[in-house]
Amino acid sequence: MGILSGFDRLVFRGHLRQLCYPQGMMTYLLYKQILLKNFTDHAQSMTAQLKAAVTSIAEKKGRPVLYLESGRISKEEKAKEIMHRDGIKDGLVCVFTALEPCQSFDIYRNRKEKKLQLVSRRRKCLHIYQYWCDPIFGFMNARIQTWFPFNIQICINGREWLSKQMDKKGILYLRKDNCFPRINNVERAQKLMDKQCDVNWPNELGRIADRLNPARKKMFGDFNVAYYWSAFQSEWATDVMFKDKASLDAIYSSLVHYGMTTFQSPDIMRFLGHKLSPTGKINGHFEGEVVSDLKNRHEGVRIKHRIDGNGIKLYNKQDTILRAETTINEAEGFKVYRPKQSGDARERHWLPMRRGIADLKRRTEVSQAANNRYLDALAIVDVPVPVKSLVQDILKPTTINDQRVRAINPWAESDARLLESVMRGEFTINGFRNRDLRPLLFDQTDSKDEKRRQSGKVSRSLRMLRAHGLIKKVPHTHRYHVTNKGRAIITALIAARNADANKLANIAA
Repeated sequence: MGILSGFDRLVFRGHLRQLCYPQGMMTYLLYKQILLKNFTDHAQSMTAQLKAAVTSIAEKKGRPVLYLESGRISKEEKAKEIMHRDGIKDGLVCVFTALEPCQSFDIYRNRKEKKLQLVSRRRKCLHIYQYWCDPIFGFMNARIQTWFPFNIQICINGREWLSKQMDKKGILYLRKDNCFPRINNVERAQKLMDKQCDVNWPNELGRIADRLNPARKKMFGDFNVAYYWSAFQSEWATDVMFKDKASLDAIYSSLVHYGMTTFQSPDIMRFLGHKLSPTGKINGHFEGEVVSDLKNRHEGVRIKHRIDGNGIKLYNKQDTILRAETTINEAEGFKVYRPKQSGDARERHWLPMRRGIADLKRRTEVSQAANNRYLDALAIVDVPVPVKSLVQDILKPTTINDQRVRAINPWAESDARLLESVMRGEFTINGFRNRDLRPLLFDQTDSKDEKRRQSGKVSRSLRMLRAHGLIKKVPHTHRYHVTNKGRAIITALIAARNADANKLANIAA
């Protein structure tokens, strides 16, 4: 019925960078003329101001402030219970406080040097959680630790946010949990989700931070501090909306079985945009862990593939939603085309993605590309025709510009290698060129004549793939992309080449 892609869960963290390390904290204490022996009293005074400001606002609005003794209590469920009980449609819902671990500061008495030292260490302190019905983001929450350096965490749900957008635009929808089995106008809803990527995050997160700690300016006075924002975790989901439960159930078990039995570690790395060796294997310098697992959850059956802190998963939600979701916790595993931190702003390079919100747009691009690669690889499972019918056209000669082009032989090693090369994950976003394919298809050489010969061979191969409709040229460039038709055919051929002959014989029998 439609496809909807966008943010699911977004977790931001805010840090007062000047105060996050001992030397910066010492600079603050020196500016405020606070001795180390008085640090504890000063910190307690700042904590008291924060707690009093939040409690005062909650009392004025008539909202409850509750201390939660156990970490097993679901704060979100309790907040929703209060919201529904009190009929809150806008503004503050409730305030929770809880004693939790944090990274903070303490005074260490160095007996050897006979002096006090400020040290950073893990400790416990009171955290304040606030839940709101925000006019922009809808139901959301944020927390702040009440001891230096007053770190913040903000949680937003993209589907909750979309529901607020659709309400304002008058788009009718059916919502269950954090997905939409029915939307009156999916195309308009997708455009609204696309706009979420263009929000002014520093302004919006700063607005939430001011509500979370309304006493910050009074607490710090003329010492200028501002939060630095990073995307701690992002979940980008692509929902394929089916008409009814039976339609999804008819294919879902096959998708799960295919994902668990067919996808190998190199496939998972390709889905998540990692480069492989020219032979399609994992590079020798890779030291991470690739894991796939299957789990039965209350929402449905979930298959998950993970590379260290990042992963991609597939699950069925609310009976009619097939969701592919890319989760990024370690942004450094991806690349972004940007200037160096202290270099010339006009010179751009492919550099590790930053966790800061400056690279959030790029994060959405690589997440969508990962979802696309994963769903495209699974799409062959639902093709209701034999592989023979799917690929029979490429097994015959064809023409391009009235010139004859030979058939493709997927069982020949050279053609198989060509097809696998153009399907590599690093080419999905930016496409590929003649020079990108040469090292994948031929041995390296320093001979100019040999390089020219290899380039000519690749050009003829690209012409053959274009003639059969497997790739298309990007206008005004030397780059090519695999077409939807090409992706389905090549995926089927790769699966057929890697299939176990005994299993195929049993199926045929």
